[in-house]
Amino acid sequence: MFIEEGYARTTTDKVAARCKISKRTLYRLFSSKEDLLAAVVDAHRQSMLDLPGYYDDLPLTDALEAIFMIDIDAEADRERVAFLRFALMESAQFPEIDTLVRQRGPEMSLALLADWFAHQRTLGRIEIDDVDSAARMLMDMIFGAVVDKTRGELEWPGGDKRKTYIRRCIHVFINGIRSR
Repeated sequence: MFIEEGYARTTTDKVAARCKISKRTLYRLFSSKEDLLAAVVDAHRQSMLDLPGYYDDLPLTDALEAIFMIDIDAEADRERVAFLRFALMESAQFPEIDTLVRQRGPEMSLALLADWFAHQRTLGRIEIDDVDSAARMLMDMIFGAVVDKTRGELEWPGGDKRKTYIRRCIHVFINGIRSR
């Protein structure tokens, strides 16, 4: 509903009606519309970066392809892009959305990826002295192409172009951090 109607026009009354639950039940689950949006952001984050997760048995390249969900189906990819558009557009009007999305989206994703890198480093699989910077570098490589910075619009390749692009980013990154 946030994507369909926008943040301002999405009311808890409408959400409860769409879910076929009482407003009281909705408020038992989410104390406010902001809490509901936070849950949506958390779900979106998981659709962008599959962490935490167990990937120790996979080669590093395969693990990162799984983490960055290179094989996501077309419909799920459209949903991801739709949410990114929603967040970009609504954040301009509602600063609290920008803060919420940033904290629970990319900042949390960076922390999770840095934790995964730290774990891989302890296993001796990679050589990274600063896992936080490494996580930011890889995320910038992969997701930096999503937003056209000059127009503020989303430009994200779909299908095979997206897979090829992400694979190239992972290849360049892995060749820089692989244990020698």
